[in-house]
Amino acid sequence: MLGKLGRWLINHVKALLYGLGFFFQIIKATVGFIRNGKVGRKVLTMQILFTGVQALNNISLIAIALGAVIIIQGVGILPQFGQGDLIYPILITIITRELGPMLCAFIIIARSGTAITTEIGSNVVNHEIEAYIATGINPLSYIAVPRFLGVTLSLLLLNLYFNFFGLIGSYFITQFIYPIQAAEYFHKILYNLHLDDIISSVIKSLVFGVIISVVSIYYGFKVEQSSTEIPQMTIKAVGTAFVLCILADALIVLIYYT
Repeated sequence: MLGKLGRWLINHVKALLYGLGFFFQIIKATVGFIRNGKVGRKVLTMQILFTGVQALNNISLIAIALGAVIIIQGVGILPQFGQGDLIYPILITIITRELGPMLCAFIIIARSGTAITTEIGSNVVNHEIEAYIATGINPLSYIAVPRFLGVTLSLLLLNLYFNFFGLIGSYFITQFIYPIQAAEYFHKILYNLHLDDIISSVIKSLVFGVIISVVSIYYGFKVEQSSTEIPQMTIKAVGTAFVLCILADALIVLIYYT
């Protein structure tokens, strides 16, 4: 029993150290990519287009629906307890601090994370990575870094977009059910929205973007020979990204409130 536990622990420590080493290699390659942006610039543009621009419809719908549900429930319930004004800090906390970054991360994992792992895994199976190396192109600089930057940057912008639609766009939807004075609503939103709310949201989106991109790339490169490994690694990438994002969110909240 102890032997199995020891082997399990050793294997996970090795995997963790290997993952950290892979992450630092991506950071190192990112510095070179920024200095010489011509290599992989098209890949970066396409990644931002796929991850950010093409996800706007989903993000808009979810943000408006979530904000509207919170406002309708809050306006209907909180005044019964004499706490009607609590709807504004609750709305900001849920959308800006918590569900905004997390829902955007989950959408990116489902869309871009799976696509990145599948694409890189296919490149490995088709020996395209070997072709890059043979021609003197660093696969990390051309394949990994543009996706790393594209996903991280896109998640940050999508999160800000989500916050805007959740706080502002949902107001217009609720007017059909619970009319609220525009001056009162926007004044109290701005009054309760603080700089640390925005900073917390930005930090979470950046951390989630790094986690999703690195995990997806990592498992894509773990494919070795067979195409049957691709769906297996994709499933592992999705599960790992979900778990790490939730743990990172809990850690950031713990640091903030302590």
